[in-house]
Amino acid sequence: MTRYQEYPSNENGTGLRIGIAVARFNQDICDGLLSGAINELHLLGVAAEDITVCSVPGALEIPLVLQSLADSEESPYDALIALGAVVRGETYHFEVVSNDSCRAVMEVQLATGVPIANGILTTENDDQALVRMHGKGADCARCAVEMARLHASIRLGDKPQPARG
Repeated sequence: MTRYQEYPSNENGTGLRIGIAVARFNQDICDGLLSGAINELHLLGVAAEDITVCSVPGALEIPLVLQSLADSEESPYDALIALGAVVRGETYHFEVVSNDSCRAVMEVQLATGVPIANGILTTENDDQALVRMHGKGADCARCAVEMARLHASIRLGDKPQPARG
């Protein structure tokens, strides 16, 4: 078997600055997402003073705030988290908001080079969102920390290590 090189996973959040954009639409669900994310960030070692939360009206407003945070020179962020909830209704609006918010979050990430964990839930109903909110918030926290560390390692020219196994 050919051996390959890899960057090991690193979920140590110590010293990282994390920005979070969270929507207020579907407030209870978004509060659960935020709670899950912040609790997990603390468990990973991110200090409270290194977490910035920006509240926005809805999912479509999240990408602009993420871009502002990513472009901030005074307080550079190592990673960002997008949190929101889009619950299917009776109109086509669900597809528009779901697709456009996701696309715009990805565009901000690629344009700025700042890793973004996308935690904008898209569900059929409130019950699905309520079941997923805390777990998804925590998943996004782990993703943000891991991607911040990986992105920094690659940019700094750190060498990958021999693969395990």
